[in-house]
Amino acid sequence: QVQLVESGGGSVQAGGSLRLSCAASGRTFSTHAMGWFCQAPGKECEFVAAITWSAGNTYYADSVTGRFTISRDTAKNTVYLQMNSLKPEDTAVYYCAAKTYYSGTYVYAGSYTYWGQGTQVTVSS
Repeated sequence: QVQLVESGGGSVQAGGSLRLSCAASGRTFSTHAMGWFCQAPGKECEFVAAITWSAGNTYYADSVTGRFTISRDTAKNTVYLQMNSLKPEDTAVYYCAAKTYYSGTYVYAGSYTYWGQGTQVTVSS
């Protein structure tokens, strides 16, 4: 089992920044990659970004490329999502997820085994 705890959400104005953190505990050695997903009211959970745990390869949704940066600190078992130039449409609950195997894609939520409880990000215009 891997436990994930997100933090860092909040309310900001458009153009502002937030940094989300996700601390992993438990059987973290089994982690292949970590991802961030978001779910806005009335919408499905969407892929935001992912990073492979060993090599640090990163993947982004087109909507956040150039604005968001995913990173990880393997010593602290923590993954981060730096969110810059935030827009009102970024408003959502953001979830951290852990993937234990390579499946050829990082954007499919169903391929992630462990999930955090989510943290709210609200961007006002």
